[in-house]
Amino acid sequence: MTRATDPCAAPGSGGAAGTRSALDAVHRAPTILEAVRRAEALSAAVADDDPAEALAELSAAVRRPGDQVVSIAAVHALGALPTAEAGAELAGLLAGPLPHLREHAVWALGAHTTVPDAVAPLVGVVAEGGFPGMLAQRTLEAWARTAPRPVLGALEQGLAEEPGPPRRARLAETAGLVPGPGPERLLELLVLDPAEDPRTRATALEALAGRLQDDPAPRDAVEDLARRCAAAGGELGAVAGLVLEDAAHAALGPDPAREPGHTGLTVVQPFLHAEIDHGLTRSGQGDNGGIATLLVHLGDALCAAPDSAPDRAPDSTPGGPPRVTRVVTVSRGDHVEARRALAGLGRDGHAFAPVPFLGEPVHSAVAWPRRVAAVRGVRRVLRRAGRVDAVHLRMADVGSMAAAEAARAEGVPVVLTMAPDPHALIAAREAAGTLTRDRFGAADHAEHLWFRLRLLADLGAQARHMVLFPRPALARDARDLLGVDLAARPGRHTVVPEGIDLRAVEEAAAQTAPGAGGPGPAAARALADLDGVLAGLPPSRRALPLLVTVGRLHRVKGTAALVRAWAGEPALRDRCNLLVVGGDLDRPSPDEREQLDLVDAVVPRADAASRGLLLAGHRPNGTVAVWLAAVRRGRPGLAAGHGAYACASLKEEFGVALVEAMAAGLVVVAPRTGGPATFVQDGVTGLLVDTQDREALARGLTRALDLAAAPGADAAAGTARDLVRERFSIQVMASALTDVYAEVARSRSAAAVRSPAP
Repeated sequence: MTRATDPCAAPGSGGAAGTRSALDAVHRAPTILEAVRRAEALSAAVADDDPAEALAELSAAVRRPGDQVVSIAAVHALGALPTAEAGAELAGLLAGPLPHLREHAVWALGAHTTVPDAVAPLVGVVAEGGFPGMLAQRTLEAWARTAPRPVLGALEQGLAEEPGPPRRARLAETAGLVPGPGPERLLELLVLDPAEDPRTRATALEALAGRLQDDPAPRDAVEDLARRCAAAGGELGAVAGLVLEDAAHAALGPDPAREPGHTGLTVVQPFLHAEIDHGLTRSGQGDNGGIATLLVHLGDALCAAPDSAPDRAPDSTPGGPPRVTRVVTVSRGDHVEARRALAGLGRDGHAFAPVPFLGEPVHSAVAWPRRVAAVRGVRRVLRRAGRVDAVHLRMADVGSMAAAEAARAEGVPVVLTMAPDPHALIAAREAAGTLTRDRFGAADHAEHLWFRLRLLADLGAQARHMVLFPRPALARDARDLLGVDLAARPGRHTVVPEGIDLRAVEEAAAQTAPGAGGPGPAAARALADLDGVLAGLPPSRRALPLLVTVGRLHRVKGTAALVRAWAGEPALRDRCNLLVVGGDLDRPSPDEREQLDLVDAVVPRADAASRGLLLAGHRPNGTVAVWLAAVRRGRPGLAAGHGAYACASLKEEFGVALVEAMAAGLVVVAPRTGGPATFVQDGVTGLLVDTQDREALARGLTRALDLAAAPGADAAAGTARDLVRERFSIQVMASALTDVYAEVARSRSAAAVRSPAP
């Protein structure tokens, strides 16, 4: 983007014309998204102006009321101003009254040279934890590369004064990021102190072991420490066991995980906010949403033998692209699970590798403090897997941030599925008037919007290739939402729709069809489970069809909004029962709790079933497939047929559950914006509605039930199934991605030939 300049003041001639012009450009940007993009030009502009005058302009902008987007942009421009006065200004903001400015000052200091007066306050922010603690840790890590002594000294002082075990563990982890021998002595003392909290000792041991990934010299000392802790039991013993496994593997040297001359590709697909297993037993629970289901089915399809996927190039075709023979799906777990999984990473096929975290699982929105452990865990997987041809990232979250950092450290190319998140959400809320410049700071502090926008831009810059979801106006949305000009580098992106495993859907349909000879054991169990849920309905409601939704309980998924639309329209409520599948009802995450509380305010839980609302909680993917088939056909004495599927998401980049519902023959209701508009035939296979408008959503749900019971419903269901089979099967998706991975591998090999190692 070209920076506007004052014609009366040439760059470098003194004054602050460039800074003023860039600040004005941010203020006059037509949208918040464009303003955030223009903030980068502001950070560049300050270098051409007189430092003192630029500082005065930025300081005034930070404190000017009204446009909080400009204030945040000015904070980051201070980080780009390499003067002691700018550093002091940022340090002063750490004690300021506005949380969003404090948070951005912590972040912006990482781009500045070390500010001595800010080191101790940043250590205090690390000890507090949370998202600001992660930012402070990153800043201290950056400063420690050039000024390790003051950083380590502040951490030692913090440990001397800090009694709380969780806070001490955070400081110990940060000490592990400081180069040099000093931190190793400090961490060893923490590990060996029997009076220290076990989690702090375990964190210190992990920090020491993590340093071996860049410098294996202290391996013997770390291995000795781990042996001394192995019998401790609990988390410390589990960490010690994994450290010993790592040390033993490091002693063997490079792992010949692949046979010489083997041409198959290896892909690592991380999603660190879920516990993903091959059976998808936690599907719909917490963060185990559609992406967890997708990764399992995709990994299987990528590794499928050539004769089971005729559209795939065989491994041995002379001159043809290699196929994928190994996929490693990386999710979260504990240290015992992580250690157990390592042995299988060198073999072909679809493997699952947990990244271990100390403590209980946490929701993705609050997982930012786990960045360091995530980087360490992903690097372990990449090393044990041998040659990895691509790491495929999805979503702008701490897991992707950590995996990108690990891939960069290990020299592995990155493929990024680049979806406009949170871009589309910001644009929609700004258009609706619920997100404004004068209130942006509070929303940003709660949801880290600015950071996630910058993170996705950074991931895109690192990626060797970008994968995009189909959209009706893809080029326009990529430009307006992502700031990406697809025409500028046409060979760097590929449009790939997501896919589903049609076998499960088709088996469910066959086994629930009349005269099919009865369901098999698994389908019979799924139907009995559904019947148990439906039995909670009063007799007066058992002749009604079902309106079903499947997915995580999350505000973006619109769970509570769907319940409000259904309950708030008496004619709709009297016409169908609402079945909500997803979420952990017994131990809800904060996001799940929020949605359940909102639902409870509309339909109290104690009265829900009697009023036609069924909260079923999460179910495995195979069970959901049977339930979708049953919603269409009905259950004798419990539910009528001709049900429909509802997706009330605020935004949906694609919608795996929507495609599964269409494959099951259900009429669907979906958001008008985003990916669903590329595959839902409005008025035939479903309805596209404004899901943020309660009345519009209710009308769409009513019309969906009309379409499901109309004379042409079977023909429309056939049209939907044919569309899914042709365009949205997991095999079609795997074939397209195989071409992407092969191209990335070829470009990597070509680069290695052009730039041989010295």
